[in-house]
Amino acid sequence: MPGDLDFSWELSGSGWATCRIGDSTSGTKHVVSYCTDALADLIRGVAVLYDPASSVQRVSFDLEPIEMRWVLRVQDADVTIAIYEFPDICASYDKPESAGKLVWRSKQPRAFLGHAVTEAAQNLLHLHGEDGYRAKWVQHPFPTTALHDLRNLHVKHDACELPHETATP
Repeated sequence: MPGDLDFSWELSGSGWATCRIGDSTSGTKHVVSYCTDALADLIRGVAVLYDPASSVQRVSFDLEPIEMRWVLRVQDADVTIAIYEFPDICASYDKPESAGKLVWRSKQPRAFLGHAVTEAAQNLLHLHGEDGYRAKWVQHPFPTTALHDLRNLHVKHDACELPHETATP
């Protein structure tokens, strides 16, 4: 799905991943630790945005010790993505976003976000396979079921005409 959103997730070492997100005006990059199951949490968080009763999802990434908190707010068919930085994940879990530093923000159609996250995760799976992902990410297996669920929701609700993997988990 063409759009104004670029997202990638690359395993960059044992227990580390590089996450990039950006639009035509700006972007941000994080080096994420395996202390949380970050990719799975993001995939599940985006999937919940397809529930009409859901208006906000929060996903935290551990950068040891920094927390990068993604706040995804749904309004109609759009999602505002706001990423906040906190100096210490252990001390910020109960703090509001206003206590953090806004590092990136963009408003995107939910279809673009759903497609971008699905495509990045699928590319990661193709590159490493489940065993290779686990060997590099160490603490957590590849989120196969979560990816399958997000892909199905995206295809069903976003009328995306691009090819998508259809294999079951």
